[in-house]
Amino acid sequence: MSCWESRFSLTGRTALVTGASSGIGYAIAEVFADAGADVIGHGRDRDRLAALADVVRAKGRRFTATTGDLALAADTAEVARKALAAADERIDILVNSAGIAVTGPVVDYPIDAWMRTIAVNLTAPFILSQALLPGMMARKMGKIINISSQTGVIALQDHAAYATSKGGLNALTKSLMVEAAPHNVQVNAICPTVVLTEMGKELWSAPEKKDPFIARTPLGRFGKPVEIADMALYLASPASDLVNGAVMMIEGGHSSI
Repeated sequence: MSCWESRFSLTGRTALVTGASSGIGYAIAEVFADAGADVIGHGRDRDRLAALADVVRAKGRRFTATTGDLALAADTAEVARKALAAADERIDILVNSAGIAVTGPVVDYPIDAWMRTIAVNLTAPFILSQALLPGMMARKMGKIINISSQTGVIALQDHAAYATSKGGLNALTKSLMVEAAPHNVQVNAICPTVVLTEMGKELWSAPEKKDPFIARTPLGRFGKPVEIADMALYLASPASDLVNGAVMMIEGGHSSI
């Protein structure tokens, strides 16, 4: 293995990736396995988790599937407990990738959709970080990567709940960093543009939404899951050990103009 490969290697590491049964989470799990990590994948779709297990194991890595409703605090805590048990109490990397987006104007937005969005997108990452940080801090090594959104930084119409949850996730990232950094644990967030996952296609396929958004994005396109996964690999690897508390935009320049 060359020097640069060793800096980006995850050999010997175990990662818990939420939302791994689809979209960005699936891509991250696959890229992490490429880099040598064993993966504990959380998701809602058991069939897709089984397909991901085949992909990860074909690369010579271990895979453990776990399910649970991250809108429920008890289920989220159980996901953490099972993941730690499966990894002999050692998880080196946590990727909070699971997320939901229910869009609509504030004036008639359902309060139950608001509460569920906050629970999945913000409270669950807090609970999982709370459960995994003590081990990382004790070992003086660990990485937490929060998959946020550019709308946690800039405003998008009809995204009040989603934007609030992601803005809160960015703030949580920085607060966790302050506590974790003295123990050599790095905590960072990734803020993608629209990514062409199933959720992204569902929300942004209409030309009246898609076309103006792309028109004001300098790069002129949406993102691909693997592009977010590659940034997650950087943040999970030794190459990024000096990066801490960062809110990293990956959005084709959209928020710069």
